[in-house]
Amino acid sequence: MARVDIEIERCKGCALCVDACPEQVLEIGKEINLGGYQHVVAVNPDDCIGCCRCAEMCPDVALAVWR
Repeated sequence: MARVDIEIERCKGCALCVDACPEQVLEIGKEINLGGYQHVVAVNPDDCIGCCRCAEMCPDVALAVWR
């Protein structure tokens, strides 16, 4: 089973990863990180297929995908 790890303090909430995910695992959450940004959260973590598209799209290297 694959999983995505999110470094919430690096995330600036650009949502590029949300748009890139074919399984709709991610979305922008309501909480705010220390930088003042609403960060991404994994809302459907069991649906992750490990394609790494989210991590490839992240300009802040805030995501890591494990298979």
